[in-house]
Amino acid sequence: MKKLLLMAAWGFFGASALAAETNATPEQIEAKYTHAIEGRAADILKVLALTNTNQMVQVRDILLRQYRGLKAWHDANDASLKAAGKDTNAVAQIRASLKAVHEAFLSELSVNLTPEQVEQVKDKMTYGKVQFTLAGYRTAYPHLSEVHEQKILELLKQAREEAMDGGSAEEKTAVFQKCKGKINNYLSQQGIHPEKKKKLSAAGSPAPAK
Repeated sequence: MKKLLLMAAWGFFGASALAAETNATPEQIEAKYTHAIEGRAADILKVLALTNTNQMVQVRDILLRQYRGLKAWHDANDASLKAAGKDTNAVAQIRASLKAVHEAFLSELSVNLTPEQVEQVKDKMTYGKVQFTLAGYRTAYPHLSEVHEQKILELLKQAREEAMDGGSAEEKTAVFQKCKGKINNYLSQQGIHPEKKKKLSAAGSPAPAK
């Protein structure tokens, strides 16, 4: 049971793993997955604090469709991505269809939410890693200029767009870790170095609530 709870909390698309470990029926797998994504949608709606019932239902349905759409995409493409390895051209071709899924999702959200609310959805889907990581840079580099902070924020938001489509919490974290490398290179090129004895926090926020 503990393993199942961890899978629901961390893994977005673990239906096949669930089946292998528990010998669950397709109906049980579907019920477990539906429960998990409904919980994630509810967490996002709680942050949005919508008061219009129709709007709330619309947004909930959009979120559920997105989670299912992402699961379907990863089920169909993850093996090909793994096989492509570091072939950037092959990876880009495979991920092109994921971009369409991503953009359609944001388009639907934008019809029902304000830009600020869409930002809240993005942050919730990526565990608040943008602000958490930015705070870490502010601590490690207390004398950052506004220009440098804006560049860091820009890079983190770019990472967030990719991480939103990740197939697991680990994949999302890996996107931000890669982004940290870009940020560190940028700061180094600008002649900016962290203060001694101040370590930058790892990219990401505390683990998602179980």
